[in-house]
Amino acid sequence: MIDLNGKRGLVVGVANEASIAAGCARAFRAAGAELALTCLNEKARPWVAPVAQEVGAPLLLSCDVREPGQLEAVFDRITTEWGRLDFLLHAIAFAPREDLHTSVVNASAEGFATAMDVSCHSFLRMARLARPLMRAGGALITVSFYGADRVVENYNLMGPVKAALEASVRYTAADLAGEGIRAYSLSTGPVKTRAASGIGRFDALMDEVRARTPSGKLVSIEEIGALAAFLATEAASPMSGSVIYADNGFHTTA
Repeated sequence: MIDLNGKRGLVVGVANEASIAAGCARAFRAAGAELALTCLNEKARPWVAPVAQEVGAPLLLSCDVREPGQLEAVFDRITTEWGRLDFLLHAIAFAPREDLHTSVVNASAEGFATAMDVSCHSFLRMARLARPLMRAGGALITVSFYGADRVVENYNLMGPVKAALEASVRYTAADLAGEGIRAYSLSTGPVKTRAASGIGRFDALMDEVRARTPSGKLVSIEEIGALAAFLATEAASPMSGSVIYADNGFHTTA
């Protein structure tokens, strides 16, 4: 049994009811946690509000990490309302379309920097802001993908960015270990989300992964959420700094 009763968590990256972050939020809530959610902006709020209502989140805060002060405002509100935080899910990624749809060597410096800032450095910013709220320890979880390990067709510049994210998790886990704060990369199989729709031939990628997965079945957001909920518990402490795969064994195949 996964027990998060009495725990409070922040979920960053819910885009709609079908997003990975939404699946994780449902699992956190089912395990007893109280949640705060973010949405990108007011335009996105109608898509995220049903998820917040479903999980009984008392806080639904706007957060675009590209806008100065917005992320800090989220943590200021958490500090004011709760005064502590037990776990955090970082599930945001972005690259400019023109840079995502070209080869890595042709990506612009500006596009690469934007992708790295939103998809990777924002995790470090969140870790720094969460740290004083995790006085009794806590868990920092981010979402990665197999493209960090191997070349995946059309994943392009997000491959190096996710690799940097996974390295950042390892260093964060080492930096904060003495304070009882753990960090994890949750590397998922492909899931048909709005964010994934920006990757070229994504449906073909899903078919290829399904064919190479031992069970012949793609992972669901419910399965990913259950694993994220486990990582939010102290039982996952020995795994801090690790990449944990949620892909039904796809990463084990040749």
